[in-house]
Amino acid sequence: MNRTGRALALGCLLLLQPLLVQAGGNSLLIPAMGRCTLNTQPQDLAQALAACQKASDEGDAQAQYELGEFYYDGKNAPRDLNQALSYFEKASLQGHAQAQFKLGTMFFHGEGVQANNVQAYIVLKMAAVNGAEDALDTADEVAEKMPREELEVATQVLGQIFRKYLMELQSADGRTPFSPLP
Repeated sequence: MNRTGRALALGCLLLLQPLLVQAGGNSLLIPAMGRCTLNTQPQDLAQALAACQKASDEGDAQAQYELGEFYYDGKNAPRDLNQALSYFEKASLQGHAQAQFKLGTMFFHGEGVQANNVQAYIVLKMAAVNGAEDALDTADEVAEKMPREELEVATQVLGQIFRKYLMELQSADGRTPFSPLP
């Protein structure tokens, strides 16, 4: 897909954003909330890690993402791809775009998990919808390596996800997702 096509597709998907405010707790596009930082002095790392872990346990998607990055990078602790994958999955399920992007690339490259282009493509497309700018380019890379049948399966799954999401929006306030806003 060329850059203009990508921008148009992303723009169309982002038209759904105003509906998010009214949809409340939908399961697809949820902005990440909260903060934690593990970019600290070595003597403060244990305390920062405990604070991020607490925030993560309380459901903070940003904290889950930060912990995923911490274990993925392995700069201040041994690299642990299983931990990274677990935290990225938790944040991804809450709609955290960067966690979805990282998770999709892990599936694409087989990092900490068996490579799976169908899962990579789906998660990367969701990351793009949620605002991860590089996700569409990476999804295109994945698509180039997929047999036609796999791409069709991934596209069908994405269609089901978006249909379910639109149904959630409709049932949340009794309007169709494309009704004019009040």
